[in-house]
Amino acid sequence: MSSMISAMASLSRPLLALVLIVALLLASALALWVHYGTALFFETVRTGWVSCF
Repeated sequence: MSSMISAMASLSRPLLALVLIVALLLASALALWVHYGTALFFETVRTGWVSCF
């Protein structure tokens, strides 16, 4: 039983870090969207996407 708890604890730390990173990225995207508006936000995303390919 204690080995299962320790395995869950070791798994939860990287999972928590991943969730935190995703939440920060989403919060940043939302902040940019609110600040610059939808038209400029989508133009920036589209231009970045096109430059990758």
